[in-house]
Amino acid sequence: MELRDIEIFLTLAEELHFGRTAERLHVSQARVSQAISQQERRLGGALFDRSNRRQIRLTPLGRQLRDDLHPIYEGLRDSLERARLAAQGVTGVLRLGSMGVQGWMIQEIVDRFRAAHPDARLEHRELNPVDPLTPLREGELDIAHLWLPVNEPDITVGPITHSSPAFLAMAKTHPYADRESVSLEDYGDLTFMGHRSPIPASMEEVFQPFHTPSGRPIARGPIISDWEGQLKAASSGQAVAPTAAEAIDFYPRPDLVYIPVRDAPPIRWAFAWRATDTNPLIRALADAVDTATGDTATGDTATDTDTDTDTDD
Repeated sequence: MELRDIEIFLTLAEELHFGRTAERLHVSQARVSQAISQQERRLGGALFDRSNRRQIRLTPLGRQLRDDLHPIYEGLRDSLERARLAAQGVTGVLRLGSMGVQGWMIQEIVDRFRAAHPDARLEHRELNPVDPLTPLREGELDIAHLWLPVNEPDITVGPITHSSPAFLAMAKTHPYADRESVSLEDYGDLTFMGHRSPIPASMEEVFQPFHTPSGRPIARGPIISDWEGQLKAASSGQAVAPTAAEAIDFYPRPDLVYIPVRDAPPIRWAFAWRATDTNPLIRALADAVDTATGDTATGDTATDTDTDTDTDD
């Protein structure tokens, strides 16, 4: 089966209309009909039920073929696109947002992208961890480097870049400051920070859950608007600031200590972009991660809810 025939079949399986399929693929309706008939003869069975003139339907054989072919076709198309970009180079602008030290953590990936696409211009901007999704949704950024999970239907999540141990930043005078580590259950004795930005609860809970493992509520205290505000509130003893381990080396302060959270899962980081964005530079940057790690973001199924959050670099 030719690649074009696969494309015709998958498009018809989505549109369930010969005319719309032909219009979408810029071919004649006769070409669509011919391709489907040839495939059905080769397979020895009908792929579509044409008994209703107004609306065709997939047969069980057609559904099976669609489900089997779709990931293969997407993989082939992506491979061909990557080869085309590598051969021709890519021009244009890619606006990337990342959070403080995490920008340094992905520098090797950014360098790899720039080496592969010297004619493209990458604008690397600072992303506020208190409200990381809005700049992406409003088109201020093309791609953002975020912590997972991001289970938003309008946002596509790409490969994982790395993971980070979880820590808490707190004042040196804090009662817990001399501990070697804290647990998630200890969060019930602490005060975290509040804010007024929209963010899914599943993202907030990565850094500061709403309840401890035993069900105790976790208090929210001073309202902050950015990472610097978190550090100031933590150093003054008003609250503790959740953070990734990389912050320890990049934000040392004489009035702060960083305590590991011994039973918190690692914080995973990945690129994400608007699902409708067709900028080829987005995929080119994501491919640079694939080359580096071969990892992808899967398995995040928590329900998203707009709520307050407090996160960090």
